[in-house]
This record gives sequence, structure tokens and C-alpha cells, in this order.
Amino acid sequence: KRDVVKSKVRGVDSEFDHEKLATILGVPGKNGICEYIKEVWEESKYTKPLEITRRFANDDTIIKARRVKSVEMKPSQRFIHFLVMKNVIPRFGKRDTTSFMDLSYMDHLTARRLVNLLRVMMRHMSYVISVKDHELPYGDWLTMVFQAFWSSLS
Repeated sequence: KRDVVKSKVRGVDSEFDHEKLATILGVPGKNGICEYIKEVWEESKYTKPLEITRRFANDDTIIKARRVKSVEMKPSQRFIHFLVMKNVIPRFGKRDTTSFMDLSYMDHLTARRLVNLLRVMMRHMSYVISVKDHELPYGDWLTMVFQAFWSSLS
């Protein structure tokens, strides 16, 4: 599936996908993991939910994959969680508990797997647009994108 963001600002239509976003931002955008998990957390080539839960909860006795609370994490793990929820999949609420997606990206980052951040951003923006009462994330990045379509935003 091709992820596309469509927008209309001051009567001007724009449309961009992750490749155009990569060009605008001047970063690579073709390779890397791009998982967007909302509720169902299934095992994949890289994602082993039970192992990830045990590792970030620091408890080998856990028998079922679940969200992990911040108090269960080591300080370095809480820092990685903070980075993920502020930069990879930004959100405003529920900061004291991980989502399945948080845990997946925390695992990818600690394992030093390449993540296709641009595709993740596109999928997250598409999700946020589909849900009412959510602010569009990645404001600093989007300013650069909008300036590519419109020379001035003032």
C-alpha cells in the first residue's frame, strides 16, 4: 500500500508520499523497517512480543506479551521510550505506559535495526488525521514540507 498525505493550505492542494518527503527533507527514505501496530501485536521476522515484553519489563517470568509501565523499566530504557514517543510516534497522553508500537520501535532501536522513519511518519500522520481531536504530529518537519510547496507560510 502506498502511504500518501493530502493537504490543502490556502486553497493549494498538495500530495506527498514517503519518497517525496525524503527528497524534501534531504534524507534517505527507501529502506528500513516500517511497522505500524495499533492493537494486535503479532510475531514477525524481527518482532518477538513476549521476548520484548520480558526485556523491557526486566522480568523473565512474564508469560504473555503486554504493555510495559515506565516504573518497570531501567532508566536507559525509559530514555529510549521517551525518544520513541516524542520523535518516532509522538503522542500527548499515556506517557507512563508503552504501546505495542513503542515496544517494537524500542526493540528495533536497541538492536540497531534500520527503521524507515519517513514511512512510519506517513502512517502515523494518516492515522492521526483519521482520528478526531488529534493534533498533526511532526510540526518542525512539516514546516519544511509546507515550505517546499508554498514559499512562505506567513
